[in-house]
Amino acid sequence: MSEELQKLIATIEEQENRLVFSRFDETDAWAVGSLLVGLATGRQLPVAIDIRRGEQQLFHAALPGATADNDAWITRKVRVVNRFAASSYLVGRRLAAGGKTLGPDVGVDPALYAAHGGAFPVRVTGAGVVAVITVSGLPQADDHALVVEALETFLAQP
Repeated sequence: MSEELQKLIATIEEQENRLVFSRFDETDAWAVGSLLVGLATGRQLPVAIDIRRGEQQLFHAALPGATADNDAWITRKVRVVNRFAASSYLVGRRLAAGGKTLGPDVGVDPALYAAHGGAFPVRVTGAGVVAVITVSGLPQADDHALVVEALETFLAQP
């Protein structure tokens, strides 16, 4: 494994350990989703944004340039977070570090799962992963970074 990949994995792990909620409900989903829409709109990013708690979609927005394909990617990325309890980017980078890809070797169908950046677990202290926030439409590192930026902003609010 390259030193660069090791550093990236450590950075993503640190983000997941740091960006933890004390609570998360529908109001929080709306606020985080709206924050993401504001960030993406201000930069004219062609993304779809999705927040789900289990099977319930709490927030969804498709901005100019986003397509139905982005929604399909969201579904596949969310499955990764729900299955592995880690961000889709972290799962993908860990697999790459081990010389593996997401597929039968790890017990999943790659047509249904995508270990590409953009889906981030919503962790609540004492409860674990309770929801998933996803962005799709940019290169995977940028999808991931946009979610992290929004979470850092939201969680820094008093």
